[in-house]
Amino acid sequence: MAEEIATLAGGCFWCTEAVYQNLKGVKTVESGYIGGMQPDPTYEQVCTGATGHAEAIRITYDPTVIGYGDLLDIFFATHDPTTLNRQGNDIGTQYRSAIFPHSPEQAAEARAGIERAQADQANPIVTAIEPDAPWYPAEDYHQKYWERVGDRNPYCMAVIPPKLAKLRKGFAERIEA
Repeated sequence: MAEEIATLAGGCFWCTEAVYQNLKGVKTVESGYIGGMQPDPTYEQVCTGATGHAEAIRITYDPTVIGYGDLLDIFFATHDPTTLNRQGNDIGTQYRSAIFPHSPEQAAEARAGIERAQADQANPIVTAIEPDAPWYPAEDYHQKYWERVGDRNPYCMAVIPPKLAKLRKGFAERIEA
């Protein structure tokens, strides 16, 4: 299987991770931190907003099954790319909407993805395309959060099911049975 990596930040990583877990062609989804100044940050440090890191996900996928453009289309359909440093009640630079391309080709696709998504938005998209940067996996208790304990977390129950409904509505053919 061919493998590529996509790194996306769309607010709380628990919420974005849940969207990509069961897509055809996605091998792994890891929550972590990227784009900041502090090496090896902790969740508590990132939550202060002082590290400059974004909560993000790193998706390992098979590009012969699902393309980078498809991952971006799902990204834009399942979070609000028009709010600066905010997703719902989560406010701060750590919740920014950002794409971290791993190649010039991914950067070009990111620009095209923003252009495609803008047609569906009433407000301008503020998603940043940021340079690839060191990746720091989040603590183990953040990994596969929705799958493990999300249905017992009121925040997750309020935020994730609507995202999954948008995924099923717009991308049903991409979801594993």
